Amino acid sequence: MAKIIMIHPDKCTGCKNCVLACSFKKEQRIRPAASRIHVYSWEREGISVPMMCQQCNDAPCVSVCPTGAMNRRFGETLVNYDAAKCIRCRMCVQACPFGNAIYDSVTDSIMKCDTCEGDPACVAACPVHAIEYIEESISTRSRKKAFAQKFKEAFQEVA
Repeated sequence: MAKIIMIHPDKCTGCKNCVLACSFKKEQRIRPAASRIHVYSWEREGISVPMMCQQCNDAPCVSVCPTGAMNRRFGETLVNYDAAKCIRCRMCVQACPFGNAIYDSVTDSIMKCDTCEGDPACVAACPVHAIEYIEESISTRSRKKAFAQKFKEAFQEVA
């Protein structure tokens, strides 16, 4: 059975250990700008939310990709990125409703969460378990989808 990363924003303290762990695993150095996870904080409200690719069911990044560099294999949850097919048009960056596909000018590549190939560094680094890697089920997928929708609405209110 597939596993998904589940976010618990009510537990997040905004420490950003997940950001540091991700950048180190992916870049072999601490470079927060190269992290595939970002922590958004609203200081007045005292809220921090870790965000990474939501592996959307309808995945706009996959729909707009002209080369198939952003793709999903049949029956899988994970949206894959194939750098060899990518022409760096950045349509996926524009299409992501959460801003979780980003272009990195240092490496000239698109960066998005790939769950660290089944061993997510962000999960291991979170001291309060605000990020979990759990078995996907109807209830966990529904909860993740509801959270993603609320976050999308909150972003639209700010914009």
